[in-house]
Amino acid sequence: MADDLPNVLLLGPPSVFKSYEREFSEKFHFLKPWESSIPLHQFLSTHAGSVKAAFCSASSRVTTDVLQNLPELRFIMTSSVGVDHIDLHECKRRGVKVANAGSIFSEDVADAAVGLLIDVLRRISAANWFVKAGLWHQNGDYPLGHKLGGKRVGIIGMGSIGLDVAKRLNAFGCIISYTSRNEKPHVKFPFCPNIQELAAKSEILVICCALTDQTRHMIDKSVMLALGRDGVIVNIARGAIINEKDLIECLLQQEIAGVGLDVFENEPDVPEELLELDNVVMTPHHAVMTEESMRDLYELVVRNLDAFFSNKPLTFEVTRV
Repeated sequence: MADDLPNVLLLGPPSVFKSYEREFSEKFHFLKPWESSIPLHQFLSTHAGSVKAAFCSASSRVTTDVLQNLPELRFIMTSSVGVDHIDLHECKRRGVKVANAGSIFSEDVADAAVGLLIDVLRRISAANWFVKAGLWHQNGDYPLGHKLGGKRVGIIGMGSIGLDVAKRLNAFGCIISYTSRNEKPHVKFPFCPNIQELAAKSEILVICCALTDQTRHMIDKSVMLALGRDGVIVNIARGAIINEKDLIECLLQQEIAGVGLDVFENEPDVPEELLELDNVVMTPHHAVMTEESMRDLYELVVRNLDAFFSNKPLTFEVTRV
């Protein structure tokens, strides 16, 4: 019976919950604010005494105000790798543990990053439209694309996703270098201490880092100009790492060659200018979305909620604030 199951506040809800709602609901009693007619703060206050754990998506901000309404909360599980939507400082102050998806998505996101890059270089989506629109007969041969092998690729953020991207592109014959918060002793690829230097020595930038105060709008016009007119950017991290206004200007002025985007600053809103450009390939924040990754995430969330309620160690606990 639901009365015998541990309460878990559900914020979002995460996509994985929609896919596995029946299985989740057999193990936990989920409190769903969106099903209530009362405002969120009132809903939280109503359940304040019974909520010790919460499960949220990246689109649900867990702010100081939310935390203040949940004095008994001790654990937040997020379905995302990024934790920029959670006030980690306030969580630490209140003794609230946080866990994320860790490396669950790394291979799928790396695959998507390489797919976006190949699409931009070889103009696959644009060529697909060219054929379907009947332009092959009318216009003849389609313009040439560019090969991937031998390209100089700079990876921004050498965590598990960045490393998986590097391994894949290395297999294509790309020349890899990277920048990160710190040089990684176990990584064989050359390290660049700053983004400007990385851009200047690269033809392609792949963004794999977390969104922080330091990385917000880090990819601006100066970085794009250093990358150059033949440069390509792929972003599978967070939209706000790129200054979208600068990106649009550089694309329109042909100061970079193209971009592959899975993420945007104000999702699901996408700048109108990007919709008209055939050297822009976009997906709807979908790089993590495979049948396999959703199953893995479901199992991780259940394992972590079980661990929390049993006072056992968490998997992928976030300790960096």
